[in-house]
Amino acid sequence: MIAALPMYDRAETALANDRLWAAIRDRLRAAGLPAPDALTRDAGDLMAQWTAPDLVLSQTCGLPYRALLHGRVTLVGTPDFGIEGCAPGWYRSVLVARADDPRHGVMAFDGARLAYNDAMSQSGWGAAVAFAARHGLRLVPVLATGAHRLSAAAVAEGRADIAAIDAVTWRMICRWDAVAASLRVVAATEPTPGLPYIARAGADAAALRAAVAAAIAGLDPADRAATGLRGLAMIPAADYLALPVPPAPAQSAQAH
Repeated sequence: MIAALPMYDRAETALANDRLWAAIRDRLRAAGLPAPDALTRDAGDLMAQWTAPDLVLSQTCGLPYRALLHGRVTLVGTPDFGIEGCAPGWYRSVLVARADDPRHGVMAFDGARLAYNDAMSQSGWGAAVAFAARHGLRLVPVLATGAHRLSAAAVAEGRADIAAIDAVTWRMICRWDAVAASLRVVAATEPTPGLPYIARAGADAAALRAAVAAAIAGLDPADRAATGLRGLAMIPAADYLALPVPPAPAQSAQAH
């Protein structure tokens, strides 16, 4: 059996996530549902994990959910991180540039080199594409980094001009990573549904929702502060599916 919380799991949140999972696990077992003892980490291919027939719980991103996973997994709910300007369970990205970049105002970054974490990331790629289209801005994808923290580092080091960073991750970067001092926020994207919890197709969604919601509600203050979790929101699948699937970075780069 697989259980994972891969999206916001880092050294500073690992123990809190372990305790969160233990609380979910115990509630699932009390309801007569099987659950693994511990979280799976470093599983490699996340898509293989998300579609595994023995997936008890994981967290995915809105873009792979709408593009690849809808109809193949059970939507459990969406964690609420209390992002300013967003409804419960919704989030946005911040566009960051170097603190010493002489350009002021996001429109001054027309034609800027974009670092993005992954082509299947709503916050790192999809949100940037939608923001650029809305504002008539050209952002040229030049570097796939594999992680938001690596995108932030790429901008700080001058290998890219701008990056879209998930607001939850940006909050953690500002709290724990020295690279934040070298960056500044130049804009924020429109809110979209946050990163949902999912389970295997056919899973008992109601039991999972109850266990997750109760576990989040029972977090102690230190773990709540570490994770930023506020609760569990019920965002309909239709809200995820309403967003367009963005073009691949190679297509976007060619168009520019």
